[in-house]
Formats: sequence, C-alpha cells, structure tokens
Amino acid sequence: MAFGITPRHEQEVTFEELSHEQILITGLETAKRLGWNIGYTSETGFIAYTQFSWSSWSEEVKFKIEGNKVIVKSECTGSQLVDWGKNKQNIESFLKGFKENMGAVAPEEVAKRFLEIKSGTEAKDDLLNQPPQTARDKIKNVFSIFIPTEGYFFTPIIVNINILVFAAMVISGVHFMLPDNDSLINWGANFRPVTLDGQWWRLFTSCFLHIGVIHLLMNLYALIYIGLLLEPQLGKTRFVSAYLLAGIGGSVASLYWHDLTISAGASGAIFGMYGVFLAMLTTNLIEKSARKTLLTSIMIFVGYNLLNGLKGGIDNAAHIGGLVTGMIIGYAFYPSLIKPQQLNLKYLTVALLSILVVSTSFIVYRQTPNDIGQYEEKMKKFVSLESMAMEVYHKDGNTPDAELLKEIKDRGIYYWKESVKVINEADKLNLPEELHRKNEKLLEYCQLRIESYQLLYKAIEEDTDKYKNDIQDYNQKIEALIKELGGQ
Repeated sequence: MAFGITPRHEQEVTFEELSHEQILITGLETAKRLGWNIGYTSETGFIAYTQFSWSSWSEEVKFKIEGNKVIVKSECTGSQLVDWGKNKQNIESFLKGFKENMGAVAPEEVAKRFLEIKSGTEAKDDLLNQPPQTARDKIKNVFSIFIPTEGYFFTPIIVNINILVFAAMVISGVHFMLPDNDSLINWGANFRPVTLDGQWWRLFTSCFLHIGVIHLLMNLYALIYIGLLLEPQLGKTRFVSAYLLAGIGGSVASLYWHDLTISAGASGAIFGMYGVFLAMLTTNLIEKSARKTLLTSIMIFVGYNLLNGLKGGIDNAAHIGGLVTGMIIGYAFYPSLIKPQQLNLKYLTVALLSILVVSTSFIVYRQTPNDIGQYEEKMKKFVSLESMAMEVYHKDGNTPDAELLKEIKDRGIYYWKESVKVINEADKLNLPEELHRKNEKLLEYCQLRIESYQLLYKAIEEDTDKYKNDIQDYNQKIEALIKELGGQ
C-alpha cells in the first residue's frame, strides 16, 4: 500500500530473451488487453491509463525500456493519500499479462509496428527521456513540498504563509483545534456585519486563516495536489493571480450568502484552482487520455466535497463561488496558454480578469444588505438610551421631589419610549428568528420599565407607600427578563 501526495509503485524487470522491439510491442499488446488507454507511445516505451472502476481510480502507468531492463511505474492521478495497493496490483497484473503475451505477436508484425512508432517520434521530443514533466516527479521527500522550485514556485509559498499564520494564531493563544469566534474575527475572518462595516480587506485575509489544525491540513493537502498539477501548466503569474482572484470570489460569495457565518480558510481559493483545471480539461490543452483520467478524478473530488458541504458547518458558498470564479479564469486563460510566446496577451488577460473580479466584488459588496450590522448599531443606541433612562436611580436621597418627578417623566419615561421605537425599527430588519424573539423580550422589558416608572412617579407625587409591593413585583419581573436576555 503506497502513501504520499501522489501514491505510486515502481518495479524493474529484465527480459534477456527479448529484443527491444519485442519488449515494446508485447508491453503495448498487454496494456490493450487489460483495457488500458494508451496516451503516449515512443520507441522507448509508453504511458497508459487504467480504466476507472471501484478497484481503480484511473492510475497512470509508465512503461520505459532501458536496454533489456524495463521500468514500470503506476501512479495515482487522483487526490487520494493512500492507494490501497492499487498501483502494486496494476504492475502485478501487467507483468503477469506480459509473460502470457510473450510471443503472441508475430515477428513480422512486431517489426512493422515498431517501425511505425519509431517514425512517429523524434528522439529529442520523447517524453520518456526528458526530465520530470510535472512538479509531482520532483517531490522526493516531505521537505521538498515546502521549497519553491521551477514549476512549483508559488504553491509552497502559499502553503508556508498559511502555516505561518496558523502558527502565529496558536502562539498568540488561539486554540489549535477549535478557535473561538472572537479569535477568528480578530485575526481577519470574513463575517458580514464587520466586513460590510468598512473592513473589506477581510475578503482577502480570510483566505489565509483556518479553523483548527484539521481544517488547515485538509486544505493544504488539496492545495499541494492541485498546485503540483496546475502550476507547471499555468506558470507563476497566472497561477498566483488565479489563486488570489478565486479566493476573493469565494469570499464574496460567502459574504453575499451568509448573514451570520464566520468564514475562514483557503477552500474558496483551492476550489477556484480546481475550477481552473476543470476548464482546462474541457479543452485540448492536455493530452486526450490524460484529460479523461484527470477530469474524472477532479470531478469526483469536487462533487464529493460539495455534497459533503451540504451537511452544515461547511461554507459551501465559498466553495461554489471559488469554483465558478476559477472556471471563468480557466477559460479566459485559454488563448494565452495556446500562444505562450505572446506575453502581452498573458498579462492583458490577468489584468482584465483582475478588473472583472474586483469590480464585481465591489458591486456585490455595496449591494449586499448589512441588516445584522444595522441591528448592532441600533442595539448600541438602545444601550445608550437605557443608560440615560436609568440615571434616575443615581439621584441621592436628598434630591427634591419636584426634580425627581421631572427626571422620571422627562428623561426616564421619555428614553424608555425612545428605546421602544429603536427596537421596533430594528425588528423591521431582515433578521434571524432568534433575534426577532429577542426583540420581543426587549420590548417587554421596556414596557415593564415604563410601567414601573409611571408607578414610581405616582408614589412620589402622592407621597405614599401603597404602590411599594406593585413596584417590587415589576422589579422582580424585570430581573427575570434581564436574566433571560443575558442567557440569550
């Protein structure tokens, strides 16, 4: 069972009794009989893809001949961490079939087919003789994942930034498994009431925060996997711009969709990169056999995660927003990818995409209602009015009755009635049901205060103690409501 960023299994076999031509044609015949799709063929070997099934996620099999020695490597194309023995089984099935097919092709047919293959490939263009074609082949150990290199430059930088931000959060006292809401907001999470309150930069900073170490590790694995596949195809400029723009697109979608959800994580940006790759896989930018294999793998990853997001507790809006943004970016990159020599086209595409995403985000930002933010502002006003209404209780015992009556009527009762107006205004906003229920309690609280003040006014005006018990009853009801509101 292989384990790794892209699990693989490799085996060397020597066939002393066979010629180079016989080894190649027998290998091709074996792959065809196994039902594998041949994606690339040269005189030194071939690349094939297994059929997708319950026992296989369409692995890539490379068959390379070096003299009488054959190197067979099977590698996962999906985002799985463990191959559950699939790659080893592929090689075992292939080698068993190879031995069974030895001599199955007539010598004259072997010569004919080998000549056709040889004439169709220049030695200098042979993919099997060139340096590693993908960044995945350059990853030799776990440490190389974090080191920028050619074709894998911005992915490790983004990974390292996410790790450093998380480490800084933990060092500052944030819980490494379950950070609380206040900590996430303080560190720059996306939360509509504060993001729309002029803190637009949260649309960007939230892409580098994570809600616990598990969230971080899952996102970084997905980022490393798609980075290894995609960054060599896009290059530095297109890759980093796509990542940042998709991240903003995901954050804006989350902002628009959620009233009170605290959003954080690289998921939106990562889904954006999968969206870019999905767009590319529907074009001819990638070899046909590899395209079909990768498309199946990516679709499974995206579909599974979107369905998993329906369970709740996962910001699917950011996922979908990032994915859609990424697909738009992917298709927009197509002209410059098929004409790599036209650098002006590449930079113009990046500039226009940046303008499109930023301007669209600005429009959504300005048009998204901030009812929760308005509610909080009204609650601040309510607290201020409540404080002024309660000033009557700060008068000392020597205050003249006339002054007390004026304080109760012109400030106390007046400000409680103003508080009622504020609560009624707040209740007209588009709020969650629990806040509407809270408003009902606040109105009841204000009404009890008004009635108790009116009774206190009568007691002072009539200079009597006959309302004492009634006033105490009001105070008990008020205390009970305060405890209830405090619990909410």
